[in-house]
Amino acid sequence: MNDQSAAVQIAPISPVFGAEVHGVDLADGIDDRTFERIHRSWLEHGVLAFRGQTALTAEAQVEFARRLGPLHAHPAAPAEHENAAVFVIRTHRDSPISNGNGWHSDVSCDEEPPSATMLQVQLLPDGGGGDTLFADMEAAYATLPPATRERLCTLSAVHASAHVYPGRYADRGADEVAVDTPSAIHPVVRTHPETGRRSLFVNPSFTVAITGMERSESDTLLADLHEHCTRPEFQIRHRWEPHDVLLWDNRRVQHFAIWDYWPHERSGHRVTVQGTRPFFDPGGIEPDESPIRVSIGRLA
Repeated sequence: MNDQSAAVQIAPISPVFGAEVHGVDLADGIDDRTFERIHRSWLEHGVLAFRGQTALTAEAQVEFARRLGPLHAHPAAPAEHENAAVFVIRTHRDSPISNGNGWHSDVSCDEEPPSATMLQVQLLPDGGGGDTLFADMEAAYATLPPATRERLCTLSAVHASAHVYPGRYADRGADEVAVDTPSAIHPVVRTHPETGRRSLFVNPSFTVAITGMERSESDTLLADLHEHCTRPEFQIRHRWEPHDVLLWDNRRVQHFAIWDYWPHERSGHRVTVQGTRPFFDPGGIEPDESPIRVSIGRLA
């Protein structure tokens, strides 16, 4: 019997996180053993970049995503694809500036934010550009001093969207009155429900306040955390090639879609998987030592 999983090659992108996947075309479908290998690698690396792909049908992309769990519906984006599970990613000449250039974990303002995001870019900008950055929040947490980690593990933060979604999809005819703007309170440090590892869970796009703190103290702490979380030591950069597929874990990473290609267009199909409510487990896995050495500054 042919072992499809034996042809799959996983190549780490950095010593910290991220990996490229070769030797499999998701458009052909994958067997259970191959899926399990990909799933384990995704949990290990946080971001998987599938190179050498062909164009996925919406049905094939949705089928793969559903193997990771039930699908998540975006609260504000208008339905533009005939398959309601597909969120059309499109930035062009007339798009609002808010459509790009912001670090975030997808829809962290939901009570149960997405666990996984799967994106295939169908149209790349003329002349290049449109890379996607990722930052590893496990590494960001692990590099903090133990006393700082201990303090952050007791805190919660407000994730909101009323300042994000109205107007964001105006170029697509979204009804601003009907746009949902969810908000939720999540732990500043979350425990991964599948691996047990801890990571920071704040981002500059959605996280607006630390609960129980004066505004000035909250703003200062969040500014320090956002600066720390997006240090280059925690980052990888994906340079898109035709039909690449990215699969990332929103419970562990933030991302930043660089809009450096105006007035050209970039578009693709995104499917997200429903996550569970973020939680902090006092008995979760505390990092023994980080492989990264950074100067912490005010967070020390």
